[in-house]
Amino acid sequence: MNGKIIFSAISCALLTCSQLYGQSKSVYNYTEAFNPIFYTSNGNSYRSASGRPGHAYWQNAADYTIKVQLDEKSNRISGRVSIQYTNNSPDPLHYIWLQLDQNLFHEQSRGQAAIPLEDSRYGSADSDFKGGFDLSRVTLANGKPATYEVIDTRMRVELPTALAPSGGTISLDLDFSYTVPEYGADRTGILNTKNGKIFAIAQWYPRVCVYDDILGWNTEPYTGPGEFYLEYGNYTIEITAPASHIVVAGGELLNPEDVWTGEQLSRYKKAFESDKTVSIRSAAEVTSTNSRPKKSTLTWKYKLQNAHDFAWASSAAFIIDGAKINKPSGKTALALSAYPIESNGNNAWERSTEYTKASIEYYSKKWLEYPYPVAVNVAANVGGMEYPALSFCGYEAKAGSLWGVTDHEFGHNWFPMIVGSNERLHAWMDEGFNSFINELSTQAFNKGEYQRIFGNRNSMARAFSQPALEPIMSTPQNMKERNIGILAYYKPAYGLRLLRDEVIGEERFDRAFRAYIEAWAYKHPTPYDFFRTMENETGENLAWFWRGWFQHNWMLDQSIRSVDYEKLDPKNGAIITIENLQKLPMPVVVEAVTESGERIRKKLPVEIWQRNTSWRFKLKTTEKLTKVTIDPDNVYPDINPENNVWPKN
Repeated sequence: MNGKIIFSAISCALLTCSQLYGQSKSVYNYTEAFNPIFYTSNGNSYRSASGRPGHAYWQNAADYTIKVQLDEKSNRISGRVSIQYTNNSPDPLHYIWLQLDQNLFHEQSRGQAAIPLEDSRYGSADSDFKGGFDLSRVTLANGKPATYEVIDTRMRVELPTALAPSGGTISLDLDFSYTVPEYGADRTGILNTKNGKIFAIAQWYPRVCVYDDILGWNTEPYTGPGEFYLEYGNYTIEITAPASHIVVAGGELLNPEDVWTGEQLSRYKKAFESDKTVSIRSAAEVTSTNSRPKKSTLTWKYKLQNAHDFAWASSAAFIIDGAKINKPSGKTALALSAYPIESNGNNAWERSTEYTKASIEYYSKKWLEYPYPVAVNVAANVGGMEYPALSFCGYEAKAGSLWGVTDHEFGHNWFPMIVGSNERLHAWMDEGFNSFINELSTQAFNKGEYQRIFGNRNSMARAFSQPALEPIMSTPQNMKERNIGILAYYKPAYGLRLLRDEVIGEERFDRAFRAYIEAWAYKHPTPYDFFRTMENETGENLAWFWRGWFQHNWMLDQSIRSVDYEKLDPKNGAIITIENLQKLPMPVVVEAVTESGERIRKKLPVEIWQRNTSWRFKLKTTEKLTKVTIDPDNVYPDINPENNVWPKN
């Protein structure tokens, strides 16, 4: 995410929210905030009212066999994809929709037309680039040409007879090619280094759209901001590249003996057994002709099971190192890093494998065990992008920046790789959830080496609550690009932390969140499946929170109206009156300081606002109070902290 864009949005927020400081009349409506009707549909056989998959839950599947060649000189990829598609739905399917994401880079695509003139991370940096798929052959299982239509980034294939429900299968073969964009929407691209190009290859083959019980065919065009929604299946991949290249991929390498030198193969095998980083191809060896087999081309064979995408990278410039990932079950995986000499040294990419290993091990223990055989981190001109078992991170990142982007991208293996939500429509369900778990992993890594110390957790409150901000539950395509960082990442992550730390409690929240991950692993949850799961697991009615924080852009403004003493005598205790001035309710934490310096705290549940806009309560004390503060720890998203203190300044 572009820091300048986020900073601009926050600056605007501070100016806008400052206009609200003088507000003293409440606009809070408790019947609206606590309206019992939040869910628009009841549970059914596909999706239980408890938030779990129903007894008749189904989803379709797609297995891919792909053979491609990389032409380094022309930057072109060409090959064939064979798709075995299984219809597990109760519906006969008369056609199949596919995603053609590379068509975003066609000069006449909808996405190119919608890219703003100002700084944007989407599209291609080269306005003269001629991108998009060339399809030369599309056939069905019988070898007969298929009837199809390409519409921007989608492709509709007609079926001669309807594909039977409840297990019907069909095969589809496509010959395809395309030119790799140098900068492909910050998700794929080519980095030029002094020892050769680094090809970061993603969205590189036609992929089947999801057919589900929510929308049927999910055919939202790919325009850049919204990411992916894909079916699970198995991948068998063969990539032919120049022999000078090393090809790394998010899958198990099936023929290491064919593609490594003898010495590299020995080191490669050693890395599988080592908790410390093992050099497989050193910086000194990158320029040595003896560090690669003496052939013109090599074919790298990979497989990946039960995943919904596959990405890879290829370069003659790669330094390669690796180490063992330890899983809670006792099984292991391989952490692998691929980066150029330019990224080596000064607390930079030489620590990538350490970071990758630590991140995967933490999340495996905390939430759900990592399912893939490898975790590959690739230095590229892609600032940060995730795919199953492989991430692209900025080649110039180092120290805390490299830890942060590495941890974030590998955290995405849980959201949305394991929990397969619809990123095209609900970015917050992967970016926000992932940003939330990143905070916890960063606290744990190397005794907090890169932990960020917040002066006030609510320092972003005004940015989160600017009146012009779209709701979190908008699609990324429906947000200003400068707002995506707030709405997809920071605000939902802050909301989850608020639920965990202040509303529900750490132990109950973590147990419920873990239950959500386990229930929806390798499945397709909606926002309401998440909401229902958290409520059922914790026993809390949280509709007020979902409605205000996620569904609407409601603000929080709690204030102290008055502090009095019962019967005018401090020995009888203090009577404190508080108000809720804005539309969002929250629990209230009040701290009072007595003349002798004693601090007294009281926490009031959110239920005080179920039928009130103001609330009076008694604080037990026998002394005069010198100060009373709402939210003394500065953790709630209050837009006007000035009215949280008595006596007023």
